[in-house]
Amino acid sequence: MQTNLNEKAKEIRRLTLECIGSLGSGHVGGSLSLGDLLAVLYHDKMNIDPTNPKMEGRDRLVCSKGHAGPAIYAALASKGFIPVEQLKTLNKLGTDLPSHCDMNKTRGIDMTTGSLGQGLSLAVGAALGSKISKDNATIYCIIGDGESQEGQIWEAAMYAAHAKVDNLITFTDFNNLQIDGSIDEVNGLEKLDEKWLAFGWDVQRINGHDVDAIAAAIDKAKAVKGKPAMIILETTKGKGVPFIEEKKAGCHHMPLSGDDLAKALEALA
Repeated sequence: MQTNLNEKAKEIRRLTLECIGSLGSGHVGGSLSLGDLLAVLYHDKMNIDPTNPKMEGRDRLVCSKGHAGPAIYAALASKGFIPVEQLKTLNKLGTDLPSHCDMNKTRGIDMTTGSLGQGLSLAVGAALGSKISKDNATIYCIIGDGESQEGQIWEAAMYAAHAKVDNLITFTDFNNLQIDGSIDEVNGLEKLDEKWLAFGWDVQRINGHDVDAIAAAIDKAKAVKGKPAMIILETTKGKGVPFIEEKKAGCHHMPLSGDDLAKALEALA
């Protein structure tokens, strides 16, 4: 399984780069950092059907850090929700793949996101609705570390614990970089584990590029009853492509020329 998921993560990263490369620029760093998580979710853990994207009782994913849309589109293409060729329409006139995810446009997207800080509230609502309807779905949510500086994240955290939505598993993509620099320099988050624990969540902290660790953490989180789960993923912005990783905060949004794309794809080969 590990080899397959590692290959899927590489595929998702390649498709992400081709998607952004077709436009010439985009949110490269924070998209590439999610490759391993998306491989585990879409190709192992999520109860979804690409032939029936609105399937009753399906698991749902809310990508609160909406600027990682290209990575989500790449994962959808790798799973068969959308054609790979569609990725080249990213953010172009008339596209169904806007820069930030839109549930009303893209097949397989469960929630519109983009305004940072709001996605977790939407995920809490979806999880609560799932419990009320007893459809046995798991609601997954991805938030960013820079996004975690938003106050609404903590309002949602407080209510999720109050409502005991134990069908909600949230991931923090903790690459310790945001557009203005390092998280520590802009507005430090540590000790992040203790913050979530204090809000009443089950908390794990793992290597966000270890597909086995991610899969095991999800299994462990699903076994916890009576509280929501947070899995903090220690990741690298721009993961998998050395010249992009070296840009640090500069790869948050960057140009990607044809030569850059070729060099990046070679690094992932």
